Amino acid sequence: MVLMVMQLPSTFTNSIHSISPFSFLHQSSSCAVLRCSFTHSCVQDSIVTCRKRKRKRKCCNMSSLAPSFRASAEFASTSVPALPEKRIVVGCGATGVDFLAAVSAYPKPDDKIRSTSLKVQGGGNAGNALTCAARLGLNPRLISKVADDSQGRAILDELKADGVDTSYLVVSKEGNSPFTYIIVDSQTKTRTCIHSPGNPAMVPDDLSQATLSSALDGARIVYLDGRLHETALVVAQEASCRKIPILIDAERPREGLDNLLNFADYVVCSAKFPQAWTEAPSIPSALVSLLVRLPNIKFVIVTLGEDGCIMLDRCAEAEIPVLEEMDVDSVVESLRQKIDGKNAIPTCIQSKSVMRLKADGIGIVNGRLLVGTAEKIPASELVDTTGAGDAFIGATLYAICANMPPEKMLPFAAQVAAVGCRALGARSGLPWRTDPHLAPFLYMLPQKMLPFAAQVSFRSLKWFSMVNRFALGFIFMLKHQHVSLRCAR
Repeated sequence: MVLMVMQLPSTFTNSIHSISPFSFLHQSSSCAVLRCSFTHSCVQDSIVTCRKRKRKRKCCNMSSLAPSFRASAEFASTSVPALPEKRIVVGCGATGVDFLAAVSAYPKPDDKIRSTSLKVQGGGNAGNALTCAARLGLNPRLISKVADDSQGRAILDELKADGVDTSYLVVSKEGNSPFTYIIVDSQTKTRTCIHSPGNPAMVPDDLSQATLSSALDGARIVYLDGRLHETALVVAQEASCRKIPILIDAERPREGLDNLLNFADYVVCSAKFPQAWTEAPSIPSALVSLLVRLPNIKFVIVTLGEDGCIMLDRCAEAEIPVLEEMDVDSVVESLRQKIDGKNAIPTCIQSKSVMRLKADGIGIVNGRLLVGTAEKIPASELVDTTGAGDAFIGATLYAICANMPPEKMLPFAAQVAAVGCRALGARSGLPWRTDPHLAPFLYMLPQKMLPFAAQVSFRSLKWFSMVNRFALGFIFMLKHQHVSLRCAR
């Protein structure tokens, strides 16, 4: 009988998050103990110890393993990425308190109903996205404003606990902190938000030049959620002078957003924004319009909920030869037809090469199109989509800092967002870097291996916990990892 034990150390070095050890148990026909230790920066040497009766002590290397296991056990420790070297992210935007009430069905006018569950926690686009980034291992700094009231103090405490630097937040002695009432419809899996802004509102004079300069020191990227637009414009101007790239969350047209978009290097927008802002006839043509009207943008992503996302990644004119023009709507449709509908995990389908993408009556851009899918979350696991877009952006910030290629970025961001939908509220379900849901994506497995690794993790061997199922899946996906086989009597 074999006893396989997979353990994580109690505390990861250089990590803001600690977890308790867990064990993976599996029985088979021989007698062995497999022990694999993981850290954020590497997969440590794995040791297989076999004890067989009536045999002399002997050692052998991985060549002694069965060919089928050896082929799948070549996972290099270099495949596991260290935390990004430059991981300071500066965000400017909304943070507040969310009052969430889940109901069996949305109430009709003049109804009186009872909630099925209730939660009070931090919210706000920037606060949520930076909390996600912090849990993934980045060092976020938030520029925002709260009041010196009970809600404001709770906002600061929660952000600090998650690793977000709050020293750049302005605390008003008077007024009230922002808050939002959120009704979560358990039947339709939708949410309705009723927001009350903070008072007094943040203005540029609240942020001194010295404070802004300190906040931007060492920053890898700046993130603006489109709120606090006057202050955000000051931040964008300073970041642009320092050549710090800027990502903007274009949730919907807002006052001052047009000025901010002129400074953007990256844009992540909601499903309704591209056509609302450009008046283009379709989402793909609207993405072309965005890149035509905003020549500094490197890529734009539109998130489509359960339908995944679309990315248009610009390519500079000098980098490509003369190409035939392709209709952008036709290209997107052809990519969608290649999606494997049976695959439950996030994947990415991309155009094979850079193309000249045309939108009739709008213009032409040179670039790549990528269509990302979302995880097919079982209805029994889907709890609340509040903050899914913020989680996607938090993961995108991590991916940019980690220099992930777009074809890896989209499935990773989609998976982070999907994990967050399994709990009530925008932050309750946000994953930590060590979450087993993320391992096949975070550890940069080849895309063709993702379905196998994730399916073993989340669907197979139903008698094991999810973490332990991942352990088995990840063991069999190990590549180039040194394994020593030590046999003892």
